[in-house]
Amino acid sequence: MNAGIATGGGAGPEDFFVCDFFAAVPKHDLASMEHPLFSLSTRPDRRILEYRHNDVEVVVTPSVKGRATIFDADILIFCISQLVAALNAGKPTARTLTLTAHDLLLATGRETSGDGYRRLRDAFERLAGTRITTNIATGPKDDPLEVTTGFGLIERWEIVRRTRGGRMVSVAVTLSDWLYRAVLAKSVLTLNREYFRLRRPLERRLYELARKHCGRQPEWRVSIEVLCKKSGSASPRRVFRAMVREIIRDGRLPDYTLTEEPGDMICVRPMAVIEEAAGAGAALAPETFETARRLIPGWDVYALEADWRAMWHASGQPRLKSADAAFLGWVKKRAAEM
Repeated sequence: MNAGIATGGGAGPEDFFVCDFFAAVPKHDLASMEHPLFSLSTRPDRRILEYRHNDVEVVVTPSVKGRATIFDADILIFCISQLVAALNAGKPTARTLTLTAHDLLLATGRETSGDGYRRLRDAFERLAGTRITTNIATGPKDDPLEVTTGFGLIERWEIVRRTRGGRMVSVAVTLSDWLYRAVLAKSVLTLNREYFRLRRPLERRLYELARKHCGRQPEWRVSIEVLCKKSGSASPRRVFRAMVREIIRDGRLPDYTLTEEPGDMICVRPMAVIEEAAGAGAALAPETFETARRLIPGWDVYALEADWRAMWHASGQPRLKSADAAFLGWVKKRAAEM
């Protein structure tokens, strides 16, 4: 991977972070997975989204280029994944990341053709132009005040190209402080790599909601009305219901199965293979997750579990006398290193 460049003239090494973690585990921030920040439209979406659910308020204002789409979010997922990998490795990070465009395209399953690079630039423009106003807090929750914040999904971006060929060499992206705080607080979840193969926007959104709300619980039930609202779909409920039914029939959603139930309800259940995909081994007891939360407060225990299983898999899958004890021992070690 090519080394990145510092931006801003006099920026020093501590002012930017070079993406150099090969095959970093895909991670997404919790707020984006729970709330509809990204457009599901495949055409320029210039509507202002006003979303309220329980105590959360979100207003998403597009630029003339349209709202950032759920496919544009791949850039943020790549950046978040790189930052989390660095944090796990004990390396310093920064809000400005430099990366090789080719690596970003490959990691997110995009074409590396000239058209692929052009679409990448369009995505940067939509991410930078989309403005979010919300009271969603990120980072440690030690302040009882409710703060409403306005920001862009990324603060700035810069592309370096070869003069003759015109191909992107490296890209610099500065994340919003809001998103960067979420990463530092480990307010993230692991995604299945098959997520990037989902080509229908609603498929991606349903996977995000299933991953966030169901996780590895036995099931999660949600009404079509609430699911439509949380997805951010602009379709009428009957059209949305028909699209969900089609996705259920196709059965391409990674890790989860969706079932329609009486009362206009959808039941989401994790597939039996979710543990195998994460590295096999026995499922952990609910009490184990509660203990893990006490050992390392503020961290997403399911993301920790995914990291632990990935480590176990990479080490050759040694036989474990107790998966619960092994996981908690690993968590204690992580907590001691903080």
